[in-house]
Amino acid sequence: MEFIETDIPGLLVLKPKVFCDARGHFFESYSAREFNDAVGAEVTFLQDNESSSARGVIRGLHFQIPPFAQAKLIRCISGKVIDVALDLRTDSPSFGKHFAIELSAENHMQLFIPRGFAHGFAVLSDVAVCQYKCDNYYAPSAECGISALDESLGIDWGIDPKDAILSEKDKCRQLFSNFDSPFKL
Repeated sequence: MEFIETDIPGLLVLKPKVFCDARGHFFESYSAREFNDAVGAEVTFLQDNESSSARGVIRGLHFQIPPFAQAKLIRCISGKVIDVALDLRTDSPSFGKHFAIELSAENHMQLFIPRGFAHGFAVLSDVAVCQYKCDNYYAPSAECGISALDESLGIDWGIDPKDAILSEKDKCRQLFSNFDSPFKL
């Protein structure tokens, strides 16, 4: 597994070694030992989630506030998405900046998002299935979000915003400028 640092502290792209032959392919998608060595801390994932979404769906930008914040390890097992992490850590040099990457069934890459980030993705294929590991349980009372279509963030979702399909909850998310972040680096 190759661990690639991004320009935002703490965000890592994971690129597995994929072995292909006439039967198909094989790769190790997760090793706690390798992962924790790369992250430099022990991360214990407690919950796995999976979503299936149609083309044009944007899920996000979601996070949970402390003490229920979550680190996530995201991958797309079917289809293709633009995956986005927005730094919400007020003392981070990249506060308010985002990182975007294409995750797909073909490239097998994953994105590790530590606590203190909002996360979202947009579906670029007819259907996409995403799986993600979380290091904390879902807590409905701690659920929050930033508007994925907040123009001030400058996120290119790879789809026309007027064609984006959002949940009713995500349509009402606050703008980043109105968010008082509880997160620190």
